[in-house]
Amino acid sequence: MIELISQHPFIAALVALVSLGIIFGAILGFASVKFATEGNPISDQINEILPQTQCGQCGFPGCRPYAEAIADGEPINKCPPGGEGVIAELATLLDVEPLPLDAEHGTESVKTYAFIREDECIGCTKCIQACPVDAILGAAKQMHTVITSECTGCDLCVEPCPVDCIDMVPLPITTQSWTWQKPVDGYQIIATDKQTPTHGDVSA
Repeated sequence: MIELISQHPFIAALVALVSLGIIFGAILGFASVKFATEGNPISDQINEILPQTQCGQCGFPGCRPYAEAIADGEPINKCPPGGEGVIAELATLLDVEPLPLDAEHGTESVKTYAFIREDECIGCTKCIQACPVDAILGAAKQMHTVITSECTGCDLCVEPCPVDCIDMVPLPITTQSWTWQKPVDGYQIIATDKQTPTHGDVSA
């Protein structure tokens, strides 16, 4: 075999190329397994921006599926719980123009959390089954309560309740959640914007 290769340079070159291809192919295959990234990094960043209410108002079963859809080109304006703030953050991340919230999916509202009127709760567990973030504590035929810090305000627990003992309560405004309200169009910001008559303008 060695004698045949030495007598035919073309065969020698071919064998060398095939050998190198096998070696580099093995190296690349090992590297692709060893250093593979799990999921799409941009969809992870999008998911971190979304409010994690898991409410499904966007038309997807949760925030993660919607994040993956946005990474694949879905519009960024289908999240009512996130509202204009989330849309602006997504637009900055993806370097696209911000869009107004798509009204077909709902309207932006005050952040709320679920509150169970415990003396009326019959312990049916239907709200527990409906909660996408496991923020409700309780057991069958026992009183239920909501872990406020875990509740995302998706209100998916309200409809299944057979005794209508769940209220959506606005979150209290704190120094962390307070935001500056945009001035209304035409509103006079400072006193000097308003024209007041002088003594000379007052008719006798």
